Amino acid sequence: MSSTVKKEIFSWIKTILLAVVLAGLVNTFLIVNAQVPTGSMENTIMTGDRILALRTSYWFDEPQRGDVIVFRYPDDPEGKTLYVKRIIGMGGDVVEVENGNVYINGSALEEPYIKEITQGNFGPYEVPEGSYFMMGDNRNRSLDSRYWENQYVEPDAILGKVVLRYFRGFKWIS
Repeated sequence: MSSTVKKEIFSWIKTILLAVVLAGLVNTFLIVNAQVPTGSMENTIMTGDRILALRTSYWFDEPQRGDVIVFRYPDDPEGKTLYVKRIIGMGGDVVEVENGNVYINGSALEEPYIKEITQGNFGPYEVPEGSYFMMGDNRNRSLDSRYWENQYVEPDAILGKVVLRYFRGFKWIS
């Protein structure tokens, strides 16, 4: 094998290794790339959709009510199970569900994104300071904070804010 061929092969190997390392770094520090396995966020995110969340979203800003986020499921002691839900309650809030409406501190939450009216009455839930109460947009088929043993998501469990659905078409998530 000539030295030119060896140099070309070595150049390709370096390029491929660099691409793998860069992809790993981007996936570890900048983005969360995940597939949504259930319909708990329909019609915002459908079963089987792939989403992109930015890990950088909360480096300088705090999570806000209404943000769709990827986080570690609070009832998984190993922290390997990832969930995608919407922030409904924030530290200090009292969250209640009555007659199909979600109330935050006694005021009805305007929710144009939900799939259908929520069945059943839940709460009140008093969200501890520095924690978040999460619900899926498809309330009647969402295992969310209402049902978890550890009902609230801590800030260190949040991996990023969902910004884009990119499989089965592109859709910006707000």
